[in-house]
Amino acid sequence: MDMQTSPATALRIDGARLWQSLMDLARIGGTPKGGVCRIALTDLDRQGRDLFVQWAREAGCSIRIDAIGNIFARRAGADDSLAPVMTGSHIDTQPTGGKFDGNYGVMAGLEVVRTLNAAGVRTRAPIEVAVWTNEEGSRFVPVMMGSGVFAGAFTLEHALAQRDAQGVSVAEALAAIGYAGQAGAAPAVGAYFEAHIEQGPVLENHERVIGVVQAALGQRWYDVTVQGMEAHAGPTPMELRQDALLAASALVAEVNRIALDRLPHARGTVGSLEVHPNSRNVIPGRVKLSVDLRAPDDAQLLDMDAALRAACARIAAERGLVIDVEQVVYFPPQPFTPHLVEAVRANAADLGYSCMDVVSGAGHDAVYVARVAPAAMVFVPCADGISHNEIEDADPAHLEAGCNVLLRAMLASAGVVA
Repeated sequence: MDMQTSPATALRIDGARLWQSLMDLARIGGTPKGGVCRIALTDLDRQGRDLFVQWAREAGCSIRIDAIGNIFARRAGADDSLAPVMTGSHIDTQPTGGKFDGNYGVMAGLEVVRTLNAAGVRTRAPIEVAVWTNEEGSRFVPVMMGSGVFAGAFTLEHALAQRDAQGVSVAEALAAIGYAGQAGAAPAVGAYFEAHIEQGPVLENHERVIGVVQAALGQRWYDVTVQGMEAHAGPTPMELRQDALLAASALVAEVNRIALDRLPHARGTVGSLEVHPNSRNVIPGRVKLSVDLRAPDDAQLLDMDAALRAACARIAAERGLVIDVEQVVYFPPQPFTPHLVEAVRANAADLGYSCMDVVSGAGHDAVYVARVAPAAMVFVPCADGISHNEIEDADPAHLEAGCNVLLRAMLASAGVVA
């Protein structure tokens, strides 16, 4: 049946049911400030997983769990041999997390299944809802662990061997909560969509309901050490100092300038400074700082890398000290699949929702899945752009709109049978 003429195009999700599922899930690990603390592979995570599995089974889905603990809830298609059209996200949170980060994508996927069931709509390809393990990385590193293993970004063995601050391994934690599943090659995915709160202020600032995500920014992180000479703050004249903090301050401003010179999507951040000896009347002799550079394509990211290194060399020469730069993390930019991105845009417009093209400044499970399958994302606003915070909030109408776009885009990929 042609999707353009299918009665399925008239489907709308139940916004109240979606909201209630989010609120019910948020009770597991709920905090006094209204947020959620549900750390990966803890007993609270088990409770959240158990609730999702219960709901998915009640919706007629079969459940598969892989060796890293990813959960896949499958609604059979008319041709179950076809690769599934998948959606999902994560339900683990930061220690001071909110109700919507990750959770929205999982509950939106469940709401798609419930909506199809209520309307008696049969898709040609199967529909799957994924719950990815340890996306946040607040207990175990690397971040986006479950989707990273699924996509082959790192090995299952490496992930299972990682340990938390108490020495508990991922393998041990999975076994303890009963979510150590079966090993095997990751199955093919026909298309992957992920709905998510934006976690930034752009959509709200532009008064748009839907963000059509073009790509996820590439990231290069650095550890920088500025080595000067500590000396007494009184007897040492200003012109004879090798002040590492003064040089580091100049570098902070340069990181900001590097990003501002490459608008609109470049980002540059210094988030950490360690000053030695950190004494009131001693000129700082050494400063360690972090640098985080982000850009939508590798050419621009490499240009920013060159600019950072040139700024370090110049500041070191001008101030008579040494600056060492070590790159510690690289995430390549990840464009999303053009025809799926266009499906998000077209369906948002067809449903009458205001939308705009955006990029994702944060990492998401879709970034890894996009390495092995066609993928796209749907963003909706969050209040004041705030996320990773107990006060994280979203408008129920926006969440409903994003889920309606998700439903339509998934149906376009899965197909509908008469």
